Amino acid sequence: MQLHAYYKSTSRDFTLLHGDSFELLPQFCFKFDMIFADPPYFLSNDGISVQAGKIVSVNKGAWDRGMSPAEMDAYNLKWISLCRDKLKDNGTIWISGTYHNIFSVAKSLTELGFKILNVVTWAKTNPPPNISCRYFTYSTEFIIWARKSAKRPHHFNYELMKHLNGDKQMTDVWRLPAIAPWEKSCGKHPTQKPLALMTRIILASTDRNAWILDPFAGSSTTGIAANLIGRRYLGIEKEQEFVEMSCRRRKEIDNLNVYADYRSKIKDIARSEVYEPTCFACEDSAYDDLPF
Repeated sequence: MQLHAYYKSTSRDFTLLHGDSFELLPQFCFKFDMIFADPPYFLSNDGISVQAGKIVSVNKGAWDRGMSPAEMDAYNLKWISLCRDKLKDNGTIWISGTYHNIFSVAKSLTELGFKILNVVTWAKTNPPPNISCRYFTYSTEFIIWARKSAKRPHHFNYELMKHLNGDKQMTDVWRLPAIAPWEKSCGKHPTQKPLALMTRIILASTDRNAWILDPFAGSSTTGIAANLIGRRYLGIEKEQEFVEMSCRRRKEIDNLNVYADYRSKIKDIARSEVYEPTCFACEDSAYDDLPF
């Protein structure tokens, strides 16, 4: 069956497929420089939390319902295996999670032959309060960074990361805020990541024009961050609502004023320009395209 893009930007740097990654990934042969994945955390257990001062349900959707440990291991092993086949030999993968799923993810990576490089702790500077008052406030998420092969060197922009950290080695604890109101202009995904976080991840492990895959695209924050700094993106998303949200977000930055405004609000972009030349949407079109 011939795959067709649900949406492709005019500059061909942002492509969306609508469907299940388990079904779509085996249908094409293309190797990516980097993969970012924000898989289900399996947190939707009918609990409550606080957002913007209001008590809300923690349920995200049927895709986030809890699984047994064995089911979770099988799920993670399957999708990571599919992604491994789409990663270049010197490529790396970043996978976000909490304690609910991250140990299963690490186990699957190890079983599949990846070498875990770091476990980055994202320390949120503005976490929601713990309304039960029976635990410490949850304020962190974890992001595993791993390379495909234990023996094949990976790409790491060490000097750039050091520069972003005041010319000191950057640690594996990143203090960054959760999403800001301006990042919700086209709607809000329930597990949306901030552009500042995704920009740092992409700057750390790719060069300009690199291809990045996100098999759980959501509202395509990965793709927006990638395009803001001159990288190319393929996202796969199952939910129609979020595919449409992704399209709106990408079309929004076709407006060069919005594009420039977003870049100005992400500190790492301004600080990186000594290493990364200023990039503009739709430039550098002479590159290999996806096969659909």
